[in-house]
Amino acid sequence: MTSAWLASLHLYPVKALAGTEPEELRVEPWGPAGDRRWMLTSPDGSQVTQREHPRLAQARALPLPGGGVRVAAPGREPLEAGVPPAGQDVVPVRLFGKKLEVAAADAASSEWFSEYLGTPVRLVHLDAPERRRPLDPRFAREGETVSLADGFPLLLTTVSSLDALNSLIAQGDHADEGPLPMNRFRPNLVVRGSAPWAEDGWERLRIGEIVFRVVKPCGRCVVTTTDQSTGERGKEPLRTLARHRRFGDQLVFGQNLVPEHTGRVRSGDSVEVLA
Repeated sequence: MTSAWLASLHLYPVKALAGTEPEELRVEPWGPAGDRRWMLTSPDGSQVTQREHPRLAQARALPLPGGGVRVAAPGREPLEAGVPPAGQDVVPVRLFGKKLEVAAADAASSEWFSEYLGTPVRLVHLDAPERRRPLDPRFAREGETVSLADGFPLLLTTVSSLDALNSLIAQGDHADEGPLPMNRFRPNLVVRGSAPWAEDGWERLRIGEIVFRVVKPCGRCVVTTTDQSTGERGKEPLRTLARHRRFGDQLVFGQNLVPEHTGRVRSGDSVEVLA
């Protein structure tokens, strides 16, 4: 493979909201420190994401010292939410049908989001390590866990594969929707310098200080059709992925990773394929 490196890093403190692009990530066993430690739930405790509310794409969350977040959104005064106090009672919620316990943010923070979305929601925080979610046992080693990310600790995409996908979109029925930016796919790690779709064959990587296991391709959903600047939806990339990137019953772009140990990755780090 040609020399590949990390082109950019991405952190999403609140699940489903826009995030930030740091120069460095500290990777914990369950994902980057501060990544998707917060999320929104409906009154019945089920997750609220861009799938149901594409307007969440226009709200941006920035990490604060100590684990809190600052959220900015169109037409709203910024919100600052601190980590709920230690020892606070936990509340049961569901993430893709799986039960877990989280701590509820203060009432004012939940009200801020409820007013923004025009429907009752609650902001919650995944605090203690012992409450991290087990990984899918089909792909996990004993004891491996994840935060509030969809399924795995990190998501990797490559610039060359996005370029290839955009070339395919340009040849299709909805060419006017392209080219698509990488933010449609909400990765943590973006690699430049590899061949298009080379990541399909990767099994183990060394990036910066860390060795990662490549566990499975990332199946994509309607969120990828959501313009992350406007919240508007189109047909792409799902139409093109359905024609060219169908793996079983999933439309695939990117690879899910599990870190084999903790450490740091930095923008510009080399990417070495170990297997």
